[in-house]
Amino acid sequence: MSTKVRRELLEKAREHGINVSEVLRRALEEEVKRKEEEEVRRAAKKVAESIHLSPEEVARIIREARDSR
Repeated sequence: MSTKVRRELLEKAREHGINVSEVLRRALEEEVKRKEEEEVRRAAKKVAESIHLSPEEVARIIREARDSR
């Protein structure tokens, strides 16, 4: 994959010894993780509403199930 970065910004990053590939990789991983967590929260909220539990209660149940593995 490739991306466009302003030449000036890329030069400044190099001057500071920044590994641009690693920074971009990490940022992409964090954004994907954030989006996945949002999806899980939305799904948990829907489940909670359909079975009349608070989102906190659903989160507690999921956490307990995870911890018991």
